[in-house]
Amino acid sequence: MFKKLIVTLVSIFLLAFNANAGSDGELVLKKKQPKEIKDCFEKLNRTTFAFNQGLDKAIIKPIAKGYRKLPNGIQKGTKNAVTNLSSLVTIPNNILQGDIKTAIINTGRLVVNTTVGLLGTIDVANKMGFPKYEKEDYGQTLGAWGVGPGCYVVLPVLGPSTIRDTAGSFANVLGGDPWYNASIHGNNEFLSESTYIASRALGGINFRSDNLESLDNLESNSIDFYASLRSLYLQDRENKIKNNQRGKVEVIYKDEEDWEEIDSK
Repeated sequence: MFKKLIVTLVSIFLLAFNANAGSDGELVLKKKQPKEIKDCFEKLNRTTFAFNQGLDKAIIKPIAKGYRKLPNGIQKGTKNAVTNLSSLVTIPNNILQGDIKTAIINTGRLVVNTTVGLLGTIDVANKMGFPKYEKEDYGQTLGAWGVGPGCYVVLPVLGPSTIRDTAGSFANVLGGDPWYNASIHGNNEFLSESTYIASRALGGINFRSDNLESLDNLESNSIDFYASLRSLYLQDRENKIKNNQRGKVEVIYKDEEDWEEIDSK
């Protein structure tokens, strides 16, 4: 029972990470402010943020750098497989948001990539001309339904979130993620808790690897890195809920001279 509780808690953290890890690394600095969201727990959030920064520098960032040294084919295959698994959460959220057409497209993409694409390691659907894939999660669905974000929070290890987005992650372990159900509750010889956790961890490592330069650039150019990441996350989530400006997120930063733009690419 205790083991199941630990696995569930770890899974929620990893799912929240994958919900948060949505930027492609392109950071654009704009003067436009995001819709104000209260930082109700700022003192605690900043303490957690400092802890996360120490953990990132000591463990996560070095692992991400090592991951980058792997052959490009392995990195690409891993990213494709993780993205393919994420469609198991995206499809039900497409339906919950009333986007049936996209749900059908993403189901076709999942079937093609899982079979012909060797368990998703090859994005065959993309080569066949399927429309671009966009991730959805239960936090986005709650937002699309009109649920407010609540207070901004910083989760240990995982970083930026909101009350709504963190609560949305619980839907995954309550039956909303077929991959979680098959691995944790499937009772089969092919899947296990360790397989599930490893797949989610790989998603986090892949995200950190993709954002090494952009986050370093943001940190070195920010007067207050905490505030910059908060704005980055909140604007990115707002854009995802509105289904606009995909792949580009705005971040607030003001230097001693003027507003400027950071483009990591």
